[in-house]
Amino acid sequence: MKEFKPGDLVVLLDEKGKELSSVQFAGLMEKKMQSGIKRIVFVCGGAYGFDESLINLSSEKISLSRMTFSHQMARVIFLEQLYRAFTIIHREPYHHA
Repeated sequence: MKEFKPGDLVVLLDEKGKELSSVQFAGLMEKKMQSGIKRIVFVCGGAYGFDESLINLSSEKISLSRMTFSHQMARVIFLEQLYRAFTIIHREPYHHA
């Protein structure tokens, strides 16, 4: 939390968060980027979830899947989805719908 800056949009990656398709996630990213937010900070939850103070700072919670992943795997899966979202936004041929 000490790395957060005023105006950051904090999004928690949490198993109890909202599930989105890749296209929906790309739409969310595009909307947030167009809203003037300078930085979107994604925080990956640990095995015991998030501290209440972090939950209170967050704007949204999204889930990568209903399945459970290790912290390390969740980061890799999220990174691929982030890459995929930007290819969808820029209409590059990576994502096949």
